[in-house]
Amino acid sequence: MQTGAAPKSVEETTLPVFDESLSDAEMDRMVDNATRASNFLKAVSHEGRLMILCHLVTGEKSVTELENLLSARQAAVSQQLSRLRLEGLVVPRREGKAIYYSLADDKPKRVLELVYELFCD
Repeated sequence: MQTGAAPKSVEETTLPVFDESLSDAEMDRMVDNATRASNFLKAVSHEGRLMILCHLVTGEKSVTELENLLSARQAAVSQQLSRLRLEGLVVPRREGKAIYYSLADDKPKRVLELVYELFCD
């Protein structure tokens, strides 16, 4: 929050308001969204996976490059990449014997920017 900026009121928030007017379908949709968000947050909550995503923000990397950047064994990097792939956060590309990974979409980058702002900046 910027200095001097007034906090958002409840009316200004982009978050949903839970009340009795929600239909069963709307509530089901919110539960589904919460489940997807929870799975995403669990995937990025591991420091190894978080570091992999940080490196992939700058572009595609091979498994070997990630091993070197993280100073980690191939088995450990592959295990974390497998979880990120399972959650749909990264996509692989094979070139000969090498496998390259990149971010699947913009969601991880947006979350990492916020995490960086909150914890690293």
